[in-house]
Amino acid sequence: MEPLPFQLEIEPMDLGADVKAVGLELIKPESREPVRGPDAARTWAAVLTALAGDEPWALDFFSHGDRVREYCSRHGIAFRDANPRSLVVVPPGAESLEALFACFEGETFGMRAGGPLATGDAVLEPDLARRGVDAYHPAYGKYLFCAVCDFENGFLTLLANRLWASEVIRRVRPARQHLSCALGCARRLENARFSLVDTSWSGC
Repeated sequence: MEPLPFQLEIEPMDLGADVKAVGLELIKPESREPVRGPDAARTWAAVLTALAGDEPWALDFFSHGDRVREYCSRHGIAFRDANPRSLVVVPPGAESLEALFACFEGETFGMRAGGPLATGDAVLEPDLARRGVDAYHPAYGKYLFCAVCDFENGFLTLLANRLWASEVIRRVRPARQHLSCALGCARRLENARFSLVDTSWSGC
């Protein structure tokens, strides 16, 4: 059976005057329900890798640490304990990344790219253990972006001063080459100077 078509929508988000954000939503176009399962894991793995580009990046897990630690150890995925309550997971290869996302689809976790990632962030990492994704708010300007991954509900929220919606679309578009699913089109973006109506995404 052919995979169900899905749609990735990318648009600027209004989270307040002091936050620059872009939202990505992965949905079934007929029902507007979030896409979950293997199709979603495969898509998000390709999207996050494309967004980071050549920058180093990592995932931040700040809940269910024992479960994440056990999973990574069992599957040979590199990680470090930022503190007793949070882990920084080095992204594995594409297949392992998809499996990781599928396993933890029901959890909210974070992602960082660029900036002080390679040397560790002594301010942000302890704050993630205390405040979860809210800790990204005062810190994201140091990075290419910080992201909140809520894949159970089909959302990825980017906090970035250097990535606007058109640049996110430019980075994500080539990811379709790595996907076996049909892709829909991102909807017209309100209050923006562009729209993506790209029927070449279908049946890739």
